[in-house]
Amino acid sequence: MEPVRFGLLGYGFGGRWFHAPLLAAAPECTFLGVVTTAAERRELLGREHPDATAFGSLAELAAAGAEAVAVSTPADTHSALTDQALDLGLAVVCDKPFALDAAAARASAERAARAGLVLVPYQNRRWDSDFLTVRSLVDRGELGTVTRFESRFERFTPDPGPGAAGGGTLLDFGAHLVDQALVLLGPVATVYAEWRVRESGLDDDVFVALTHTSGARSHLYGSWSEGAPGDRFRVTGTTGSYVVGGPMDGQEAALVSGQTPATLGAGWGAEPPERYGRVQRGDAAETVPTVPGAWDTFYPAVAAAVRGTGPVPVDPADAVASLTVLDAARRSATGGGVVRIG
Repeated sequence: MEPVRFGLLGYGFGGRWFHAPLLAAAPECTFLGVVTTAAERRELLGREHPDATAFGSLAELAAAGAEAVAVSTPADTHSALTDQALDLGLAVVCDKPFALDAAAARASAERAARAGLVLVPYQNRRWDSDFLTVRSLVDRGELGTVTRFESRFERFTPDPGPGAAGGGTLLDFGAHLVDQALVLLGPVATVYAEWRVRESGLDDDVFVALTHTSGARSHLYGSWSEGAPGDRFRVTGTTGSYVVGGPMDGQEAALVSGQTPATLGAGWGAEPPERYGRVQRGDAAETVPTVPGAWDTFYPAVAAAVRGTGPVPVDPADAVASLTVLDAARRSATGGGVVRIG
C-alpha cells in the first residue's frame, strides 16, 4: 500500500507526544509536517523531526500534497478545524474531545459523509494494555456476565491550567472513560453525574454513573487533583472480578521518554509483571498477564481506511454516542438528578 501523506495540526503536548511519534513510526504513513505558527514549536519540530516541514496553514499543508491531517489543538477549536480540513478534501483524525457537544460531532460526521472522506475520532485508549486485558477477559467469559464497570482517570496535578484539561475534566478524561464504557457494555439508558468547579471555571473531580440498556452499570471517575488515585479498573461479573491498579498504561510514558514503536519493536506496549492485575473470586486470586498495549495499530488502520482497504478504527458515530452521554452528564452535574437518554 502506498503510504498516506499525513500532516499534523498543532504541536502542543498531544501533537508532540501522542501523534507525531506514532505517525513518524508507521510505515503506512508519510509524516509531512505540522501546521503551527509558534516559533518555539517550529524549533522543537525541526529538532525532533528534521525531515518534517512547518506549515503556516491547513491550506499550505493541503497544497503540499497531504491526504490526511490529525487535529491536536485546544478543545474548543476541534470542530471548526475538522470542518475546515474536510472542506480542503483531507481525511481527518480528531483528538479528544472530538467536539464540545453531540450536535457539533454529528454535524462534522455528516459533513465527512457528504464529502466521502474518512473521519476518525482519536480514541487511542481503546488500545491501552489494561483495557485490552479487560476486553479479553470479558470476551472469554472469565468474569461471567459483567454487572459493574469501575474506571478511573485520576492524576495529581492540582492546577493543570486551562489548556491541560481539554475544556474541563468531564470532556478531557470523560471522553475516554465514557468511550471505553460504551465499547465494553454498549448503549446507555440513564446518566447521573457530579463534579467540582474550580476557581478557573473548569470542572474537576468528576463522577459519572451510567446505567446501560443491558442493566449493567458503569462508575467512572476523572480528576486532575486526586492525591491518592484509585484502581484503574475494577470489573465485577457474576463469577468473578478483575482488578488492576496504577500507574496507567505505559505507552504515554514511553512516548514522552522518547521511545516509539520503531525503537522498541516487539517490546512496544508490554507491561512489567508488577503491573499485572488479578482475577478474584473471594479469597482466591489469580494474577493475569496484561495484554500488550497497541496504540501503534491506530494510524496503520486509518491509512488502510483512507486507501479503502479496511474500516475506520473508530467510527465517528461512536463519538456522537459518547458526547450524547457527556451532554447528559453535564446537565446532571449542573442541575442534579438522573438524565434519561432516548
